[in-house]
Amino acid sequence: MEEEEQSAGTAVAAAGAGEGGGKSLKEEEVVKEEDLTDTAAPVEEEEDEDTLPHSEILDIFEEGLARLVQDPLLCDLPIQVTLEEVNSQIALEYGQAMTVRVLKADGEVMPIVVVQNATVLDLKKAIRRFMELKQQREGGVEHISWRYVWRTYHLVFQGEKLEGDKMRLKDYGIRNRDDVMFMKRLRKK
Repeated sequence: MEEEEQSAGTAVAAAGAGEGGGKSLKEEEVVKEEDLTDTAAPVEEEEDEDTLPHSEILDIFEEGLARLVQDPLLCDLPIQVTLEEVNSQIALEYGQAMTVRVLKADGEVMPIVVVQNATVLDLKKAIRRFMELKQQREGGVEHISWRYVWRTYHLVFQGEKLEGDKMRLKDYGIRNRDDVMFMKRLRKK
């Protein structure tokens, strides 16, 4: 069967190359350009028909995220999850990140995810990001002065103040699921 197809293909090629059957190089280029223009037009029309309004795309995306968050690996993420939060959760599962439980004065516990070799400054930025996302979801306080917060409070781990912003959390002995507390700074007289 394959031999018959090959011989038929060879016969067609030979007939095309015979007397008067061959095309010049310019003719072939024109044919190719015509073929391209004929096929390009329907593709553009199909794309226009397949486009969806932004609101529908957003709904489809949110439905997909909701299904994704039902996965046992990601079940403790909020429904209005961000890509950053998904990536953090995946990094936790692969051991590339750790959760630091930050205890506020009012007793609230904030599970903050940072990379394994994070610095104190990275932890502070992660706390800020956590609070911003929480406020967006709950519609709480509009603005927090983080400059005021860090002037008024220390982060403390087992009685030791985390003062060096460039120091790594591991240097303080902080590991996955350890508790860090906000402690009010004493006023200097």
